[in-house]
Amino acid sequence: SEGVLCSFRWEGQGCIRDRPPPRPRVGRGGVLVVTGHRGLAGGYSSNAIRAAESLMDRLRQEGKEPVLFVVGRKGVGYYRFRNRPIEASWTGFSEQPTFDDARRIGETLIDAFLRGGDDDSVDAGADRVRGLDELHVVYTEFRSLMNQTPVSRIIGPMEVEQQPEGVQPAYEFEPKPEALLDALVPKYINTRIYAALLEASASESAARRRAMKSATDNAEEAIRQYTREMNSARQAGITQEISEIVGGANALAAAGSEV
Repeated sequence: SEGVLCSFRWEGQGCIRDRPPPRPRVGRGGVLVVTGHRGLAGGYSSNAIRAAESLMDRLRQEGKEPVLFVVGRKGVGYYRFRNRPIEASWTGFSEQPTFDDARRIGETLIDAFLRGGDDDSVDAGADRVRGLDELHVVYTEFRSLMNQTPVSRIIGPMEVEQQPEGVQPAYEFEPKPEALLDALVPKYINTRIYAALLEASASESAARRRAMKSATDNAEEAIRQYTREMNSARQAGITQEISEIVGGANALAAAGSEV
């Protein structure tokens, strides 16, 4: 129930703040931007990239270093073409993401988040990225077939709600909230990433359908216009031929009457 969840959040607030350990300042924020794998989707990917750029500008203004993570070939191509550093990227599943895809992304981000922004070590392998103090995800939120909006959400660190007012029932947790949070926080982050991938997938599909419908409507209108122009040109040609025939017949008739 909601009361149990509120109690759990409140009882576990200390360990939320301690996982990862408290940091005097947030120096580095990870930004995961979800784009499409293919084109022909209108401004879907470009709008998500624009929202990510806005978020990274805000982080810089706050004195934080943005670290970029990209999902989708369109986003990877955009940043590589501009020689922008990408900490890690994932492609090939933006249209039909699975929870395993989200888990692969989450493993990289959670490891960096737990190490913290003071950890710059990348000696553990090619998949090891710099430590992070914050985790943000930028994706396109699906609201309807006609409305999809790029949004940015912070998924780490977790925010602790204030304790509810009034007398609250006492709950005992087994195991302790600390152990539960150690198990649940990675699942929470993976689930948030998966939800973002699903929202983005639905938004990409809707944007592509809308773009294709617009292209089809424009093509049909062009067909109608060119058909009218063709019919007009053909009618003008027929009229011209008839006029020439009639003119020639009249000339012959006039010449015969003179004879």
